[in-house]
Amino acid sequence: MSKTITDVTVQQQLRHAAEASLKQGTTPPTKGWSISADTLTLLYRLASTPESAGDALKLLHELQAHQVELDLQHQQLEANEREFSHELERYKALFERAPFGYFVVSTDGLVIEANLTGAELFGVEPGDFGGNAIDSFLAPASRPVLGELLQQLRQSDVASCEVQTGDKAGQLRLLQVIANASPGDEAVLLAFLELGR
Repeated sequence: MSKTITDVTVQQQLRHAAEASLKQGTTPPTKGWSISADTLTLLYRLASTPESAGDALKLLHELQAHQVELDLQHQQLEANEREFSHELERYKALFERAPFGYFVVSTDGLVIEANLTGAELFGVEPGDFGGNAIDSFLAPASRPVLGELLQQLRQSDVASCEVQTGDKAGQLRLLQVIANASPGDEAVLLAFLELGR
C-alpha cells in the first residue's frame, strides 16, 4: 500500500473519530490550543448576517473537528512516546545484564559502550572503558589476534577468535570473542564469553 493511500486512510479514521467524539460530547481536553482572534472575528462576521450564518456554523464545526483531531494525534504521540520509552528501558536492561561481555567499539577498536557484564569480565569499572582501545584490556599476546579479527570483518559479516585477558591478580582467562559489524559498518559489536567456566 502506498504512503499516500495510507495517509489518506489514517486521516479519514482520525476525522471519523473526531466527528464521533463531537457528537457524543466526549472530546479529549485541549492541550492549550485555542482559536485565534482573527478566526473569532471571521466567525463573528459570518454569523452576523443570515446569508453567511450557515457558513459560520460549517467553519466552526470544521475548526472543532480539526481541534479534536489535533488532540487525538497528541494523545497518540504521548502514548507512542511512553511505549518507546518503556521499550528503550527494556533493551537497556537486556544489554546491561546480558550473560556475556558486550561491547560497541569503533572500527579502529576504541570502546564506545560496554555493558556491566563486560566490566565484570575484565575486572574494571564500567566507566573505565570509554575511549580506550579494547585490546588494551587483553594480554599482550592476544592484542594482535583481536586486531586480525577486526580486519576479518572487512571481508565477512561475522568473525570469532579466542583471546586471553588477565585480572588484577595477573591470572589469565581464556575468552571467546564473536564480532560483527553494526548496521552501516559504523562500529563493531563484540561479545566476550569466558571459556572453561
